[in-house]
Amino acid sequence: MSVKIAIIINTSWNIYNFRRGLVKSLLNEGHDVIAITPNDAYVSKLKEWGVIHHPVEVDGSGLNPVRDLKYLRQLKIILRAEQPDIVLSYTIKSNIYGSLAAKSLKIPVICNVSGLGTTFLWKGWIRRAAITLYNRAFRSTDFTFFQNQDDRKLFLEQVKISPSKTGLLPGSGIDLFHFKGEPPPFSRSITFLMISRLIIEKGVLEYLAAAKKVLGIHENVKFQLLGKYEPEHKRCISEEDFEQIESGNWIEYLGEKEDVKEAITAADLVVLPSYREGTPRTLLEAAAMSRPLIATDVPGCREVVSDGANGFLCVAQNADSLVKKIELFLALNPEEKQAMAKTSRALVEERFDEQIVIAEYSRKIKQLLS
Repeated sequence: MSVKIAIIINTSWNIYNFRRGLVKSLLNEGHDVIAITPNDAYVSKLKEWGVIHHPVEVDGSGLNPVRDLKYLRQLKIILRAEQPDIVLSYTIKSNIYGSLAAKSLKIPVICNVSGLGTTFLWKGWIRRAAITLYNRAFRSTDFTFFQNQDDRKLFLEQVKISPSKTGLLPGSGIDLFHFKGEPPPFSRSITFLMISRLIIEKGVLEYLAAAKKVLGIHENVKFQLLGKYEPEHKRCISEEDFEQIESGNWIEYLGEKEDVKEAITAADLVVLPSYREGTPRTLLEAAAMSRPLIATDVPGCREVVSDGANGFLCVAQNADSLVKKIELFLALNPEEKQAMAKTSRALVEERFDEQIVIAEYSRKIKQLLS
């Protein structure tokens, strides 16, 4: 049975990079797929696949009632015109306003909470307002996927939805054929790589501080940083910090890249000192390419990093703890480092294959439409 499926998300870039396998599977099964996103450089790529696109304007961060209500109205107009059989939504604003728009038109919705992000880290009225919106939107959502048990538990404590209408996914899944690689030789010189948007909660400042300390002790190490600088984002690192990164004094800044495989291939280990994650894509990609990992002992990261097996876990918001874990890795011999690298690949093969995600979505769509 062919159905019409609408995907509401904050960027087409997100679909192209993280949902490609799911979308192509739906198209191959004969379904119509509609992407409702702001215009960006990746819209044309989705259209090449056969995806129908409707542009919207959305303020990706912050709470602006005027802009958010405009976004809600746009979604209602598009969904009323297209009449999809089901809606799949991702990211905070799309989950909230996509659910409200779809349920007003009696269209089933599957939400994906890919991480609680800064919303549940904030304090005060912004957090309360966000949780109020979550409660209003999610009380009539048909099903919600989470990417780790910690997020699911915390969400259910704050948002009154039935646990029976929730489930777990292993992130967005990884294409094991696209992301693959042999363990590095781990020669005398070691390259550390962090892949992340340059916002505070990703742990960029802790990475900078740790790199500076380690370089003061060891000569044969290199630290690289790959990711988008977004000065318009409210939680972006300061201009002064970014100038330090660009100076190249102790960090090699690689800018922003569409495909990170080349950077991962050139690195020996990938680092993510984030404050909280859903299931971090960068760690999955690195692990699939047989790279050891160092990350914070927080929800999301500890799903991908088995401490002492395929990498190390450090304390969040603590550069000294990150330094200690880097030192632990540097103290290993090449054979021990290669064993960690192989364990990373094995873990991804066992738990994070994107075919698991595709199968779960297919099953849930059929169940809700039967």
